[in-house]
Amino acid sequence: MTDRPGSFRGSQPSKPCPEARFAVFLLALGKAHRQNSRLFFGVDPSVANIKSAEKRAQQTIKRRARNMAARSKLRTAIKSVVSAVQAGDKADAAAKLKAAAPVIDSMVNKGVIHRNKAARHKSHLSARVKEMGAE
Repeated sequence: MTDRPGSFRGSQPSKPCPEARFAVFLLALGKAHRQNSRLFFGVDPSVANIKSAEKRAQQTIKRRARNMAARSKLRTAIKSVVSAVQAGDKADAAAKLKAAAPVIDSMVNKGVIHRNKAARHKSHLSARVKEMGAE
């Protein structure tokens, strides 16, 4: 097998090959790539030929990692209220609902979820906590 120009083997190319750029990009991305391997869906982000398109691809990956972390934080806050309700501890459920409401609102401000979805979550959670008092 012969070495093609720009491959990892052989002499150092003047312009890095796509594989080398992708490896450097993965190193720069660091923790976000290691945390979630679904980030790329097996696609090389450096397929763009235009510099601005490469930059947009990198920005999209970073934004997606940030949104996934924010969505995870939202789900965790909601699940903590639900688990407290299921455990039957009304005081703990009320405290966790009070802590979850600002998290839900901040996800609206960040554009992670729609404001109607946030209102629906808060409404359903508060209804479940109120229901505990009636029992």
